[in-house]
Amino acid sequence: MFKTNQSLFKLFWICMCLVSVNVFAQSDYRNNNELTNALKQLKSKHSANVKLQSLTKTIGGHDIWALTLFKGKPEDNPAIAIVGGVDGSLLLSREMAVNIAENILTNHKDVLDNTTFYIFPNMSPNASEQYFSKLKYHKLGNAKKTDDDRDGLTNEDTFEDLNNDGLITLIRVEDVTGNYIKLKEDERVMIKANPQEGELGTHKVFSEGIDNDKDGKYNEDGDGGVHFNKNLTYNFPYFQPGAGEHAVSEKEHRALLDFLYEQWNIYAILTLGPENNLSNPLKYNAANARKRVVASILKDDEALNKFLSKKYTKITGTKDAPNANGKGGDFFEWSYFHFGKLAMSTPGWWAPKFKGDSTIKAKKNYKANFLQWAEAEDLSNYFVDWKEVNHPDFPNKKVEVGGIAPFVMTNPPYSMVEDISKKHTDFVLEISKMQPNISIENVTTEKVDNGLTRVTLNIHNKGLLPTHTEMGKRSRWLRRIKVDVKLDKSQEVISGKKIQLINSIDGDSSEELTWLIKGKGSLTIEAGAAHTGADKTTINLK
Repeated sequence: MFKTNQSLFKLFWICMCLVSVNVFAQSDYRNNNELTNALKQLKSKHSANVKLQSLTKTIGGHDIWALTLFKGKPEDNPAIAIVGGVDGSLLLSREMAVNIAENILTNHKDVLDNTTFYIFPNMSPNASEQYFSKLKYHKLGNAKKTDDDRDGLTNEDTFEDLNNDGLITLIRVEDVTGNYIKLKEDERVMIKANPQEGELGTHKVFSEGIDNDKDGKYNEDGDGGVHFNKNLTYNFPYFQPGAGEHAVSEKEHRALLDFLYEQWNIYAILTLGPENNLSNPLKYNAANARKRVVASILKDDEALNKFLSKKYTKITGTKDAPNANGKGGDFFEWSYFHFGKLAMSTPGWWAPKFKGDSTIKAKKNYKANFLQWAEAEDLSNYFVDWKEVNHPDFPNKKVEVGGIAPFVMTNPPYSMVEDISKKHTDFVLEISKMQPNISIENVTTEKVDNGLTRVTLNIHNKGLLPTHTEMGKRSRWLRRIKVDVKLDKSQEVISGKKIQLINSIDGDSSEELTWLIKGKGSLTIEAGAAHTGADKTTINLK
């Protein structure tokens, strides 16, 4: 009887555990504390292969975490950096960064034999926390108080929730002097009127709120803050709201760049951000490439970007991405133009093109497409129906509040995050397979008169990726390939250089080197760079 009861108890306990897993399964994006706990669990579970450190604390008191995945010494292998949260509203990027790390450690740990990963899940922790507040709106800045409208005051024109739904959307005001109209195919969407197509404006459109400082603008000086993705050095947008007083003005920016500058083994950076050169590869512009401050991807890098784009599209299955180019001061452009790395960027997700009404497709309106896709997916809370309100700034005018809810257009339903993360893990693994990899091949020795030996060999890049991007050849942050002939005191290089530097080697390509060496015994030749890996060979002189 006791054994039977014991068996029933075990069965009951197993069922309760399964129920508990189901009840407490993650159903929405994780806040900063939950992501921090996930990182600490990874460190605890995979302690031999994980280093977790806080680079700094932001003004808002949040840690900027750096997660290093490695075997042996991290600096001994070429490395990929993955940076999430450059845009605080892209919650998906934070999840992807953590999930990619977990996928590698759980299912692909062998990749650490040859590649180190530096992962920074969230560079905008203060901004991303806005998603979890009682009043949701897109917040991009950190906790610094800023005078975005430069009137000597701070936070004097913040958000007001006019329809009390906990979301900041839009207000539209019927006004013949306005320059907006309703989209004909979907009147929920407001677009700018195009006079060249005979369209006359019918509405003014503002962010939901009240013009507290009476300057004709709405919510332009609320929480403020410096945007992470506007504060980098390339094409810094001076005097723009969110840019900061000068480039790299914030603790989190300085901490990240200081860390990256010291990791000479980084050859590639994947930015999980709004810019997207993986779905829409950058195009070379000869005139911009010749400018003193280069404003175009360089010619060889254009071909490399196109090659990677094809890989990305095939692995992730994504297509029809909206255009998303850098707007100045962003991290992705800095990683290419100023850091010289193999620079990749993607938001990871966007609403697929809806295969429905052809009139919507002909209009090519992304918001209308999103609304039709969301309806087909039976999503909830993605749109706030337009509702008329009394507005103190517009007496005797029809004013409505409504529009697409914050966060939903750039962050998929949480149920999709795991699959998106897996596909992007596969892409990252593919990049690691193709990484530059220096080896010494085809070593030959030939005895020459007068005690000389001719040594000839190839410095070969076994990877499909070049050792340096074209921009990287100009950058001080990518070291050239060093070839060093190590001699003893009785040996001498007669012809050739004891130490020589190679600017770059293309994928699956080689450089042939030759020396005349005087002396007997053996010597060692080493070749490589921190971001390409290194090789060495021992040679017996004739």
